[in-house]
Amino acid sequence: MIENIDIEIGGAEEETAETTELSETTELSETPETTETTETEDKKNTKEYDELYDRYLRVNAEYENFRKRTVKEKDGIYSGAVIDVLKNILPVADNIERAMQFSDAEKVFEGFKMICSQFSAAFERLGVEEIKSDGERFDPLIHNAVFHEEDETKPANTVTETLQKGYIKGDKVIRPAMVKVVN
Repeated sequence: MIENIDIEIGGAEEETAETTELSETTELSETPETTETTETEDKKNTKEYDELYDRYLRVNAEYENFRKRTVKEKDGIYSGAVIDVLKNILPVADNIERAMQFSDAEKVFEGFKMICSQFSAAFERLGVEEIKSDGERFDPLIHNAVFHEEDETKPANTVTETLQKGYIKGDKVIRPAMVKVVN
């Protein structure tokens, strides 16, 4: 243990405040009780760090598993939806091929009428509805105006003719109706 450090300057001994503070600090850090307390705190901190690090690794692994599972489920849902749509459309494609085998124009026409009704039934099963346009007020959310005409007998912003049908499912527009509008 260091009690005091004596410094000899010009032959005289002087004790400075710094040497006294240094000796007091040295005395405190070298006591056996302090050393034991520091070691105990180090072990406690190390144990706490190990526990937190382990929790971090587990949470990170759980997140990665969740992310991979979500991507897999999303792909499965998409594939399932595509299969459902194709199941409804494939019979229509089969009937188009059958209709093309006939050379009689009347039989071909009848075949295509049946195909149109089959498409309508498939759309209904899928929840797809045709956007009603003719005579309706023009709505830019569901209509695409490609022609404008002047007609004083009809009110302004009224759809006069549907050039291409539009379709909607629920509140989502699949394709807006292509229309002619009165200005």
